[in-house]
Amino acid sequence: MSLDPKLLEILVCPVTKGPLTMSADKTELISYSARLAYPIRDGIPVMLADEARELKAEEVRG
Repeated sequence: MSLDPKLLEILVCPVTKGPLTMSADKTELISYSARLAYPIRDGIPVMLADEARELKAEEVRG
């Protein structure tokens, strides 16, 4: 199940209100400004900070 591109255009990070980027494997939405990765489960992004994982230092682009 794929995430609708139009949805990705309007979603923002709930912590920083910044943009999100789809992960390479399309299983997470990445907020580089918050250093968080929000999971996508069954095609639905879980936009809760408590459900997000923290990005590792090597995952954060500089």
